[in-house]
Amino acid sequence: MNIRTTDHRTPSSSHSPTSAPAAAVPPPSRPGVGQLRAPYAEAVLGHAGRDWLRLNVPGHAAAPGSDLAGVFGARITALDFPPLLDGIDLGSDTPLDGALALAAEAWGARRTWFLTNGASQGNQIASMVTPALGRTLVVQRSVHSSVIDGLVLSGMDAVFVQPSVDPEQGIAHGVTAADVAAALERTPDAAAVYIVSPSYFGAVADVGAVADAAHAAGVPLIVDEAWGSHFGFHPDLPANALSLGADLVTSSTHKLAGSLTQSAMLHLAEGPFADLLEPLVDRAFRLVQSTSASALLTASLDLARRNLVTDADATGSSVGAADRVRGAVRALGRFTVVSDGFHAFPDIVRADPLRIAIDTRAGGITGHEAKRRLFRDHQVMVEVATDAAIVAVIGVGSVPDTDRFVEALHTLPSPLTTDSAGAGGAGMLRLPAPGATKLTAREAFLSPAVVVAAEEAVGRISADTLAAYPPGIPNVLPGEVITAEAVRFLQRTATAPNGHVRGALDPGVTRLRVVV
Repeated sequence: MNIRTTDHRTPSSSHSPTSAPAAAVPPPSRPGVGQLRAPYAEAVLGHAGRDWLRLNVPGHAAAPGSDLAGVFGARITALDFPPLLDGIDLGSDTPLDGALALAAEAWGARRTWFLTNGASQGNQIASMVTPALGRTLVVQRSVHSSVIDGLVLSGMDAVFVQPSVDPEQGIAHGVTAADVAAALERTPDAAAVYIVSPSYFGAVADVGAVADAAHAAGVPLIVDEAWGSHFGFHPDLPANALSLGADLVTSSTHKLAGSLTQSAMLHLAEGPFADLLEPLVDRAFRLVQSTSASALLTASLDLARRNLVTDADATGSSVGAADRVRGAVRALGRFTVVSDGFHAFPDIVRADPLRIAIDTRAGGITGHEAKRRLFRDHQVMVEVATDAAIVAVIGVGSVPDTDRFVEALHTLPSPLTTDSAGAGGAGMLRLPAPGATKLTAREAFLSPAVVVAAEEAVGRISADTLAAYPPGIPNVLPGEVITAEAVRFLQRTATAPNGHVRGALDPGVTRLRVVV
């Protein structure tokens, strides 16, 4: 098969060594001179270029003959420095201070923190500061499991706002401002509102309206914008959450903005809650940030910021590549584009153009089987699969071989083969409705517990968070009653190709931990 998708579109006070204050400005359409630099990355590179006798950690000491240097290259080990070095991050007005200030300026934040344990760390920090604001967190039910981990750490009560669910795709989207406002009305001790935008499938919520609802109730809005770190840096991309009124935003910069895996940022907006939140966030950051933060991860954040701000053409080229794939899928007619149906959901206002969600069932194959065959037979990796769909992503600055992907996709077997996940009449399993909440997440997590067979756990209170991966949205929370529907869903996910259940005691989810 020869499928072409050619398109000519071209599109200074004392503070933590890994955080720094900066004035709030909107993301610049024309970058200032400072944004052309990457001060931290440049300082690390300069440091590595000197003739050091390294008698400190890390223990590899950048030895040129080490296994690490042999596998990864001597340049990697030479750049792997520990924190607290003069001329890099120790003292005042350091290159790291400059990098953090430039990041805050780029995203329009009052202050930005660099994270080396991913956006999960940012979600935990955000959750940990909320007890200073109230007793109960109003939370989108389909948050990432790290937010639930944050509830365990904070001990907060939670009122959950149910997202819209596509019954055909079996995927959760976002929440509406009206539903958030209703939840706030019945939660007089609300501390904050916590939502996700965009979703794993690229659905963008009306963050501005949700922010208005939260602020009208006198509470801040926290947004897990892990999948939207690139937002706001090109006319074809949605605006970022800070510019729409969010107060605290987690940004998983490594996902689509180009930094190294496990690197992320946390942004604080300039607004009515900033004076209260800033010292709390800084203290919580110190609790969970490694004292051996990676110079490689930190430098990659500095470089990713510079690329986002200064190379809009590269971002446009990536959007163009994603558009070509969607256009080819529509033209060929075998599969359908999931985001083409987003208009049916009131909580979705836009779609992230760098996410390519394809309904594979329309072409006679499950998403799990499509992902497996693309990987095995075509050396094509996609981000996520469900029973119904696959999701491919294109990072900022990347222009992959779209023809290769489209051709591989359309050579997948049809109709469903006997080894396809879900074949044999089983049909697609719907997302399970959550069980009743009996305890807070922290209470359940710390309660005496016992491990029982999965079928015996039905009707009992879970002591663990269980989340089907991907996408990592919790299906059972600590303190919730375990339902038979949830057990079936998790077991089927676990047995699907590439399926995994975070928090499970065994790969097949045959045993569960319940509160005594």
